[in-house]
Amino acid sequence: MDLAIIIVSYNTRNLLADCLSTVYAGLARSALEGDVWVVDNDSADGSAAMIREHFPAVCLVALEQNAGFAAGNNAALRELRAQGDQPRYVLFLNPDTLVQDDALGALVRFLDSSPIAGAAGARLVHRDGEFQHSAFMFPGLTQIFFDFFPIHRQLLDSRLNGRYPRRLYKAGRPFAVDHPLGAALIVRSEVLTQVGAFDERFFMYCEEVDLCRRIKAAGWIIACVPEARIVHLVGQSAQQYRDRMFVALWRSRFLMYEKHESRLFRGAARALLRLGLRAEERRARKAWANCTIDPALLERRLAAYREVASL
Repeated sequence: MDLAIIIVSYNTRNLLADCLSTVYAGLARSALEGDVWVVDNDSADGSAAMIREHFPAVCLVALEQNAGFAAGNNAALRELRAQGDQPRYVLFLNPDTLVQDDALGALVRFLDSSPIAGAAGARLVHRDGEFQHSAFMFPGLTQIFFDFFPIHRQLLDSRLNGRYPRRLYKAGRPFAVDHPLGAALIVRSEVLTQVGAFDERFFMYCEEVDLCRRIKAAGWIIACVPEARIVHLVGQSAQQYRDRMFVALWRSRFLMYEKHESRLFRGAARALLRLGLRAEERRARKAWANCTIDPALLERRLAAYREVASL
């Protein structure tokens, strides 16, 4: 089998249906032999029933609790191994994506022609086709600073903030990166065997960064493939849980720093975080004073800031 596509979903029924339609169209267009796996993290919106009714070819793994993104992907990987039909590549795909044209074929062709590449990412775009950063440098202290103090748009769009130049995407040729966004990440099966699957301590966020750090440490390169275009609807599956996701993000970042960074880095990161949280609290209180957020929302945000500060 050429490709296994794994999608982890939680209460994203409509997004998931649209995603699956484009995935199957993409498989047909590419003529790849592949299976599609969906891990449903105990959704309450009828996602599992929708899959059984409208996409019977999907290999559905219906979990009894929300295990998170990393554990969800690993559940599908275990089922794949149990079946004994190991694909050459595994594509981890978010449910808020839409596969365009021959994106799947482009990703597979790149890895077929690049034996030193252990993983690759697609070129992500917004629904209207506008540019979206699809790959990043491993997070540093300047990125933490810009998270809370966005000084200038040009700086946010620069290498100082871990972004690769837009000209690399426009050139249309694959280019080396530290890590693609996990919304569309393809990995060789042999690489997953070598470095291990996702670290399930990451509930959400940073799990792809951790995996890519392990892949690069093992001597593989990682690339972005601009020819492979995939629409990414930018976190729509998590928008309704904004405050909880803010806490989840920083919990995952601290775990990543603990695994991969020095004590000096971790101390500097916490100092920047404390400065940033104070700035966020001031902004939230100002928004409440200006009647742009209600008291309940203010309290949820302040509670999230307090929880992050205590991590």
